[in-house]
Amino acid sequence: MRTVALWIINFGILEIIIAGLIAVNVLTFVLYAIDKRKAVKKKWRISEATLIFFTLACGGIGAFLGMKLLRHKTKHTKFKVMVAVGLIIAFIPAIHVIHGLTLDRIIRYVEVAFVSENWPPELNGYRIAFMADFHSMTRQEMYDVHTELNNRNLDLVLLGGDFSMRNPELGDKFELISQIHTRDGIFGVEGNHDDYARIFAKMERLNIRPLNNAGVQIHEGFHLAGVHDAWNRNPDIALATSGASTDDFVLLLTHNPDITMTQPTDGIDLILAGHTHGGQITFFGIPLYLLRGSISDYGMRFAHGFLESADGAPIFITRGIGRYYNVPRIFARPEVVIFTMHSRIKK
Repeated sequence: MRTVALWIINFGILEIIIAGLIAVNVLTFVLYAIDKRKAVKKKWRISEATLIFFTLACGGIGAFLGMKLLRHKTKHTKFKVMVAVGLIIAFIPAIHVIHGLTLDRIIRYVEVAFVSENWPPELNGYRIAFMADFHSMTRQEMYDVHTELNNRNLDLVLLGGDFSMRNPELGDKFELISQIHTRDGIFGVEGNHDDYARIFAKMERLNIRPLNNAGVQIHEGFHLAGVHDAWNRNPDIALATSGASTDDFVLLLTHNPDITMTQPTDGIDLILAGHTHGGQITFFGIPLYLLRGSISDYGMRFAHGFLESADGAPIFITRGIGRYYNVPRIFARPEVVIFTMHSRIKK
């Protein structure tokens, strides 16, 4: 089974879906053509059940063309209804394929305003870029991101892990990330696909600071912390945030959001995480794959966007910026999230 899955991934999931859609619609059209020919010659016919089965099995386009071009079954209300339903069924995977080949390959830049009573008023307008799950990003893709972010007037860049050790362009990616202009630096944590020792060594050589169950005071009133990956090591939120004072705004960086359900997050004002890719392949954005529980123990809870930890701390889950090897994104568009921080007056 694993061999079959790897073959599908290597060949291309979208390519297989496209080939399947073409094949079933060609076959359906041929069946309508054969049935039409047999009807004209008054010979044994293909059963209506067979035609309807292929019409509804994503063959609606072939059936529609068979009816219109061959003028076959056009007076049968049942077939008109079945072909209409078949078209809807066929268009559903077609729309997903088109989305996967177009928008889902374009990185979007999401601007988010985050307001907190604990954010230092003197740092209003502070801008933080967050990206995670780089995986098989190419050097050119990373170059485009680096160029765009250098036009975004950033104070801080945060990296959420999964740089992917198997990517031959890993070194180039880090080189380009290190060239993103910021006022206060670039910080990151490891992901489950990373060898933390090698990743951290590369980061440190390029003045990207790893957060190894540790924190750093970025400004007076603003403390940044980061933890180990939950699958590979021992994330410890309490240890990572131990250097923060009670009055600090504390931002926690973690690859896997699941730890926020099993460890206390009181005193943390914002948590940034990735890992789930928004489901990677979704049904109109609904991440059904996450229901398997192989990525997160909490199903679709940590798919994307603003959520809460077990004790109420706000979490933002990014869909990530790259693709997991040759697995396409479908209705799970890659993104870089840019937070502009603001202080809310305490009541």
